[in-house]
Amino acid sequence: MEIEYKRLGEAEYRFMNLIWENEPTGSMQLVKLCGDEFGWKKSTTFTMLKRLSEKGLIRNENAVVVSLVPPETVRQRESESFVDQTFRGSLPNFLVSFFAGKKISDEEADELKKLIDEHR
Repeated sequence: MEIEYKRLGEAEYRFMNLIWENEPTGSMQLVKLCGDEFGWKKSTTFTMLKRLSEKGLIRNENAVVVSLVPPETVRQRESESFVDQTFRGSLPNFLVSFFAGKKISDEEADELKKLIDEHR
């Protein structure tokens, strides 16, 4: 049984990206990276480690941090959650809003058509 997915906050998502880019990494190395990238203090990094560990997204064992889910999975869930929350689950309504006032190239249109056909 899969647990209900709760969207990540912006800071959580940025933190996950840092983990994916550097894993496996030591927790103290992560403290340094977060200080450099985000201006976080050690306590902020460890609070975020605990939060994402409790959500089941990472593991911090023996001071080594690894992700438990690939970035593609989180991006998919974040996208689905956004469309559900903002557009009542309507992909066409999302696309209408996204493309408002924009032009796309023939190549982009062909790629979108191909994706639609693959997911019918």
